[in-house]
Amino acid sequence: MTTLLSRRRLITGAALTGSAMALSGCDALGQSPAFRQFLSGGEWLSYRIQRFIVGDALAREYPPEALSPTFRMNGNTRPESAEWERHAASGFSDYRLRIDGLVARPQSISLTELRALPARTQITRHDCVEGWSAIGKWTGAQLGPLLERAGLAPNARYIVFHCADDFRGTPYYESIDLVEAFHPQTILAYDMNDGDLPLGHGAPLRLRVERQLGYKHAKFVMRIEAVESLERIGQGRGGYWEDAGAYEWYAGI
Repeated sequence: MTTLLSRRRLITGAALTGSAMALSGCDALGQSPAFRQFLSGGEWLSYRIQRFIVGDALAREYPPEALSPTFRMNGNTRPESAEWERHAASGFSDYRLRIDGLVARPQSISLTELRALPARTQITRHDCVEGWSAIGKWTGAQLGPLLERAGLAPNARYIVFHCADDFRGTPYYESIDLVEAFHPQTILAYDMNDGDLPLGHGAPLRLRVERQLGYKHAKFVMRIEAVESLERIGQGRGGYWEDAGAYEWYAGI
């Protein structure tokens, strides 16, 4: 395994020339046939390595002294949703996370209740397709126990994250499979670097799915839906950037 060129290194190396690009760079990359082909090949290799060889292995975690002095606020930094604005104005005191879809016991959980649950803290590296990386400290509730609490139906196959933000009127969403959903490092982060999750980083909740690239880490999470298929959500490819920019659904690193 030490001789394998990881997808993380491939993505970072290939995108170095775009490290200064902002969100508009994601659009440009997504429209490039060569970039789409590159991601497609990487997805095939990454999916099989992680599912059949790496298994449940953890993403690398770092000591506190490795924290990046700055961590870019990428993508949307403030949703235009009136509902989210009301929650932000009240410090998210009335916010409730909905968990529904193919579950036996739909949930409506306040941020206070989430903070009272057993938490996981991890210091990990965030890798963006634009070519930049940063190390941050995240604390939140593990997703797996929340799904167990809701009681997934036998035919549930994917977990969809519906977010408060949008791009040009198209709602932002992301999705992962159950293997990733129940991985111990997959959390709903409400703290970053020992403080409340900043608005620009996705408050009140941001998905941290540490074995995948940055665009999978959905911000401003409002609702979690368990589904059997992704076909009827968005354009059916599993996420906003997968729909709009032809990014690959499985973005393992």
